[in-house]
Parts: sequence; structure tokens; C-alpha cells
Amino acid sequence: MTSGPSRMWFVGVAAALALAAPISGQEQPAETGTRLPDQQTAETLGYLPDATMRMTVPVNIEGQGPYRFVVDTGAERTVISRELARELDLREGRTAIVHSMTEVSRIATVIIPGLTIGTRTVNDIHAPALSRSDLGASGMLGVDSLQRQRVIFDFGRQEMTISPSARREERWPEGEIVVRGRRHFGRLVLVDAAVDGQRVWVIVDTGSQISVANTALRNALRRRGRLGETRPVELLSITGGRLDAEYAIARRIRIGGVDIERLPIAFADVHPFRQLQLMDRPALLLGMDALQLFDRVSVDFARRKVRVLLDDSSVFERAPRMAGTLPGIRVGS
Repeated sequence: MTSGPSRMWFVGVAAALALAAPISGQEQPAETGTRLPDQQTAETLGYLPDATMRMTVPVNIEGQGPYRFVVDTGAERTVISRELARELDLREGRTAIVHSMTEVSRIATVIIPGLTIGTRTVNDIHAPALSRSDLGASGMLGVDSLQRQRVIFDFGRQEMTISPSARREERWPEGEIVVRGRRHFGRLVLVDAAVDGQRVWVIVDTGSQISVANTALRNALRRRGRLGETRPVELLSITGGRLDAEYAIARRIRIGGVDIERLPIAFADVHPFRQLQLMDRPALLLGMDALQLFDRVSVDFARRKVRVLLDDSSVFERAPRMAGTLPGIRVGS
């Protein structure tokens, strides 16, 4: 007897929560989301992993809180749960078009008068209001100025640092690997990568629980006889959408000079691949299941590069188990 599909919850990737202009006849809000500081300063926030390994940081709304918001570097706007919006009695905003992993939806927004992250407050945010059960948190923290920013995730210290790309990079201990990328529809894509020998474009995603690849990669691996056993899985998006997919264990994912071994990958043509015109080219959205294997990850959008720091003492402590495997990392040959 074959068991039914398991479920994997995810938020999305670069472009997974891209909000288009408001519906015809409505004006664009003056404040479209959480803007990062453009001074030559760095902001470091402590974070806590949620049940699905995503990073959450504390925010305050009009002096109330803190509330845990998921960090998603690919989201263009901050999102709040309907339940918290009702609790805070936030007034209604304009309707917006939301592109999630599974669908395009018209979503009502609420106006957050003031949202404080660390020492910085952003006013008058028009935030889509979604179900807490779909979000998996009180909200999701979006950013809209990453093209000029460097974001560092320190998984050992559970900290996230945001600073301008023009600021001098912090020196890391021995073990740093640098991977160069390119711009593709405004997104940072790593092209020096392969999955089990098949060249692939990789997009780093901090908002997704798992790594997701498109059908083009699955078909290429199958033609080469390199696709392992697949199992059904159901993917859930923040808008409540569901998508049937399948997953398999990738024996070796090479990114620059680093190998990630025995990592589960879900295969589905999710909406971001269509937005980025990557339906016909093998592509992979690298999620938190892979990123958390490193000690630190730095994503520099302006300089088109990603730095990763290996720490053998912490890799296997944070590695998730699935289907009897334990993912790991080694420096590639």
C-alpha cells in the first residue's frame, strides 16, 4: 500500500512574494515596504528559528510586541497575519496583487502605522494580510532595497546583519568560499553550480523551508539516469495554495567550490520560475535546509556574490534528517 504525500511548508524565494502595482484605479502607496538603511552603518538583529527552520526576528508595532516575523530576503513587502491585524485594530488599506509560489491573488492590505526593527522604525506600511496558519508566523518581514545591500546570516550566533554593499567586508576566519553570480531580472543568480553533474542556475532563498527545483532539472537528471527514487509531496504556500510535487535526494550539489551532499529537493514548476523565465532552464531555489548547513552566509546583491563559511563543528548539529539521510557539506574538488 502506497502512503499519501507528505507535506512541506514553504514561503518562497526571490520573487516569491513580489507585489505588483495596486489594482487599476488605486494609487501606489507612499511606503511600499520595509526599507533598509542606506547609511554606511550595519544593523545586527538576533533571530530565532521557527518550527520550519526559517529565521524570525522580533518587531514592535506602535509600541506593542515583540512579535516574531519571518525574514524573507525575496519579499518586496512586509506581510502581517490577519489575526494580529485584528488584534491591533489596524485600518484597511488598498488591495494588492500578490504573486505567491502557487498562484496570483488579490489580497486586502492593512496599514501598519509604525513597525520597529532593531533601532529603526518604518511608518505607514501597506501590508497584505494573510492567515496566520498559512504564514506560520505573526508576519513576514520584507525588504525593498537589497540591490545595494549585503545581508549576512550567522547561523552559529543566530544573528542577521544588514549593511550597504559599499561598506568594507568583514574578515572571516579560514574556510571562506566565494561564489560569483550574475543579475537575472533583478535577481542574484549563481551559475557556477551543478546538481549530480547537471549544470543549474541557483537562487539563494532565506524564506523557504526547503530547496525546490523545476521540472527542467528533473527531466535532465532523468535523461542522464541520475534521478534517484522520487516520492510524492504537497507544497503549501503563504496564500494557502497547495501544489502536488515530488522529491528526491540529490547526491551532490556543487556551488562554486562547495559540495552539499544528500540533500532532499522538491521538484515543481512553482510560480517564481515562471516569473524569472526559468521554466526551460534547469534551476534550483536553495532553501534554508541547505543554507543552515553553513556557519555563515553572506549575500551581496550589488557585487553579485555569495560568501559561505564552513564550520565542521556545527554542520552536522544543524543538519535536518529526511528519508534516512543526513545532509552534509565538504569542499569540492
